[in-house]
Amino acid sequence: MTRSSTTVVVPTVGRRTLRTLLEALAGGDGGPLGWPVVVVDDRPAGPELDVPTPGLDVTVLRSWGRGPAAARNVGWRHARTEWVSFLDDDVVPGPDWLSRLDEDLADAAADVAGVAGRVRVPLPPDRRPTDWERSTAGLERARWITADLSYRRSALAQVGGFDERFPRAFREDADLGLRVTRCGGRIVSGRREVLHPPRSSGFWASVTQQRGNADDFLMRGLHGRDWATLVGAPRGRRRRHVAVTASALAAGAAASARKRVPAAAAGMLWAAGTAELAVARIRPGPRTPGEVLRMVLTSLAIPAAATWHSLRGALRHRRATPWQGAPDLVLFDRDGTLVEDVPYNGDPELVRPVPGARRALDRLRRAGIRVGMVTNQSGVGTGRITPAQLASVQTKVSDTLGPFDVVQVCPHGPEDGCSCRKPRPGLVLAACEQVGVAPARTVVVGDIETDLLAARAAGAAALLVPTSQTRAPEVSRAHRRGLVAADLADAADRLLGGGW
Repeated sequence: MTRSSTTVVVPTVGRRTLRTLLEALAGGDGGPLGWPVVVVDDRPAGPELDVPTPGLDVTVLRSWGRGPAAARNVGWRHARTEWVSFLDDDVVPGPDWLSRLDEDLADAAADVAGVAGRVRVPLPPDRRPTDWERSTAGLERARWITADLSYRRSALAQVGGFDERFPRAFREDADLGLRVTRCGGRIVSGRREVLHPPRSSGFWASVTQQRGNADDFLMRGLHGRDWATLVGAPRGRRRRHVAVTASALAAGAAASARKRVPAAAAGMLWAAGTAELAVARIRPGPRTPGEVLRMVLTSLAIPAAATWHSLRGALRHRRATPWQGAPDLVLFDRDGTLVEDVPYNGDPELVRPVPGARRALDRLRRAGIRVGMVTNQSGVGTGRITPAQLASVQTKVSDTLGPFDVVQVCPHGPEDGCSCRKPRPGLVLAACEQVGVAPARTVVVGDIETDLLAARAAGAAALLVPTSQTRAPEVSRAHRRGLVAADLADAADRLLGGGW
């Protein structure tokens, strides 16, 4: 069976379950996996991850503790296949997962942007599941869960990938699904299946889990009050948690003011609300002393934790704007932007990178963003330099600054009337076509207004990085439109942060 249509992306924090997953991929029903695998190490620090890769084509990248959304973005941006298949590092693919995935992707119609696998959570057969196990079992009903979900790479690029403002594995997949479907793509269910065994949890895990309430308010800011209905999310207990917390605060305030009757009334409301929550969590679970004690103690803390994180999310995300993510392609002007401007340079020995150029380019490359160069070189057309001299300078630039995914050069003079010479859009359009990236997901970075005009004419975005040679009116006009970066490091910061 030929498998060349997808890249498997696995974000990880170094769990031991990663080995089980990779071994399953290496020895599936169709033989060793024929697709590339990208493991994204999202630990904030530590040595390089030791990943067992027998029989697998594995690339290990790092996202340095920025969360699963950012880790998945690093993974899919490095992919060059039509599809990207996401797996969590703690799932176990079924015995026929490989062949089923192949069938799922082969059967996808042209308007299908995503194909979801089925997630099964095995619960203990000999006892009632614990509160944490029941919570994990909810993944079986979750919509668009990226524990096992394949997206067309073009659909991910169109919407900018996962919203990195979601710092944990909660709601970021539902948000992506909403944005993809609103762009006209369908997400369908496939035939493959993975198991998602519940992990062991700490005593206070259910309290820590309340941080997700802040993410709910980001969803509300992005998708409106009815976002939960749109993604099929269950109705939560936020209003009850607020009422219980308010009762506790009122009881404390009344007690401080020595108002015994109001304090007692508010205290009774708090006790009743807390008891109701504890009973609701104890009733479907095992009645062991340890589980009951955990339910009681965590039920005391959950309402306040949920209310606090809800308030924090409401304040933080009250002006949430749509996510656009990093661009898929960044095209740099050469002279004055990446290297010092030497007019009509035909001597590679005169190539001098501007400060920070290599570091900025490498940051983009590590994030999986393609980088290219678009440059006017009229010295060839006017006879000031030869094509061979131009080629030698270009080689030196690439040797010094690292590989470029695409290079487009206009050798014509100003009077030749070509369509490629900036400020015309030809170079930008040709670069986008060569690497298969839409101009709308492309940014042109240059040092003069001509670069910005070429980007605009092509339908791309632009950033101006002024130098001492940039004319003041050009800088002023770009400033008014918010298109100016202080230097290449600042430009990289803006691009990686979605500010373009």
